[in-house]
Amino acid sequence: MAGSTPASATASAPAVDAGHGAGTTPAGASARPRVSPWEEAWRRFRKHRLAVASAVVLSFIILAVLVGPLFWTVAIDEIDFRARLQGPSFAHPLGTDDLGQDLLARMLYGGRISLAVGFAAMLVAVLLGTLIGSLAGMASGPVDAALMWLTDLFLSLPELPLLLLVIYLFREPLRQVVGPEMGVFILIVGVIGGFRWMPVARLVRAQFFSLREKEFVEAARALGASTPRLVLHHILPNALGPVIVAATIDIAAAIIAESTLSFLGLGFPPDVPTWGRLLFDAKDNLDFAPHWALFPGLAIFFTVLTINFVGDGLRDALDPRRVI
Repeated sequence: MAGSTPASATASAPAVDAGHGAGTTPAGASARPRVSPWEEAWRRFRKHRLAVASAVVLSFIILAVLVGPLFWTVAIDEIDFRARLQGPSFAHPLGTDDLGQDLLARMLYGGRISLAVGFAAMLVAVLLGTLIGSLAGMASGPVDAALMWLTDLFLSLPELPLLLLVIYLFREPLRQVVGPEMGVFILIVGVIGGFRWMPVARLVRAQFFSLREKEFVEAARALGASTPRLVLHHILPNALGPVIVAATIDIAAAIIAESTLSFLGLGFPPDVPTWGRLLFDAKDNLDFAPHWALFPGLAIFFTVLTINFVGDGLRDALDPRRVI
């Protein structure tokens, strides 16, 4: 009819079948498959090429120190004065030390201890920091103030002098109780982890302050969920992203701290060739046996560097605000 308004596209569209809901996907449009948050984090991590390459190198280092002694069966304490201070060769791929001991065998053995110290100290720091941060984040008033005062107190302490003092005072008693190697291991892990928990506690506290006011937490609280259930099932799993990133940084810091203590002569005993101890033993022979210090130094350098790059990749992958 002349002068009438044209029919809209919606009005002229064919009626939707009764068997199909109003939210049915139009023909030709493909629904995006649902993925879990960890699958999405893995997808984002893979786009960080430097982090992926670092993860490959770090995996190779860990695999080498774990299974390498099964293939390179030279004893770490086999002395051969005829081969002392030799450079890399077919018989000794990384050279020998001043007693003719094979450096490759000693580095493979010591790498397990250095990495074990790093991972164990990280676990101590993360568990202690998560516990204190969770208590401070869920509490308020005097409890939160006291825990943050304790955290600030530990942050203000000089780390290296206290490490040296504690190890100097308690190394011999622990050696007498659990043996020289295990005593030093427990002491170093406890001391390093005991001075690395403060950043984790601050991160967890901040995450708890943000998450405890979210709608899903309020809904769980309205349904009668207890405080432990709120923490363990709703808040803590959503606060693990920054904690994982901080854990990677703690591993690298613990490896450097152990190497520093061993280089200063306060780490493991001389017959335990950690990477830091190898550097300590090589410091007087740098002019005519540089390989002795070069290879342990490179091992520490690449291990710490790759861990830091993996941490950068995890930070980008677990941060939903970054577009990758």
